[in-house]
Amino acid sequence: MTIPMQSPPQTLGELRQRAERLAGKTIGDIASQIGFDVPQNLKRKKGWQGQMIEAALGTDSGNLSQPDFSLLGVELKTLPINLQGQVEESTYVSVLNLSDHHLLQWHDCSVYHKLSHVLWVPVAKIPGQAVTQSRIATPFFWKPNQQQAALLKSDWEAVMDLVSLGQFDQINARMGEILQVRPKAAHSRVTTDAIGSNGESIKTLPRGFYLRPGFTQQLLNQALKCD
Repeated sequence: MTIPMQSPPQTLGELRQRAERLAGKTIGDIASQIGFDVPQNLKRKKGWQGQMIEAALGTDSGNLSQPDFSLLGVELKTLPINLQGQVEESTYVSVLNLSDHHLLQWHDCSVYHKLSHVLWVPVAKIPGQAVTQSRIATPFFWKPNQQQAALLKSDWEAVMDLVSLGQFDQINARMGEILQVRPKAAHSRVTTDAIGSNGESIKTLPRGFYLRPGFTQQLLNQALKCD
């Protein structure tokens, strides 16, 4: 499938205008307007919705570990919500680096760069209807305030301390106030390279950093001025 792409926005104002034009439209409406092919079996194309929104807004980073709008330093995140405005799942941020992590500092990591400035696009799914009937709510920009930035850094450092010691069995989804770690693989047979507690090369489950839904709910409520 050829993915149509707009040219990357050159300013935040231009990106804001593009995002605002999506508000209120269904996923199917947007796909039709930009000529984006809708797969026959959406259950097998779970990333299609995000790719379509990326195409509509003109992201330019591809799969690189940098913000989606590299010129502007803005990351794009879709936020699945229900019709009551409740966030339905955690938000993937980036892969947890398990092998090449030595001397990595907070301000150099992908989590910091991807969450320094985010364009959130809430998508409301209607129960019992196709993904194409899901509707875009009001997109909003977010930068971490001082408290949020400190919590993100603390959560990240706690995980990386265990990674540096090779103590992967102690890393679980209960860690972290707003940033958590979860497996990032289709099934348990998928493994990745890592360094064990004795400096040996080992195989372990791929993992990723995710934002907890309770935190993104707070961001959504603040943006929409909800109680």
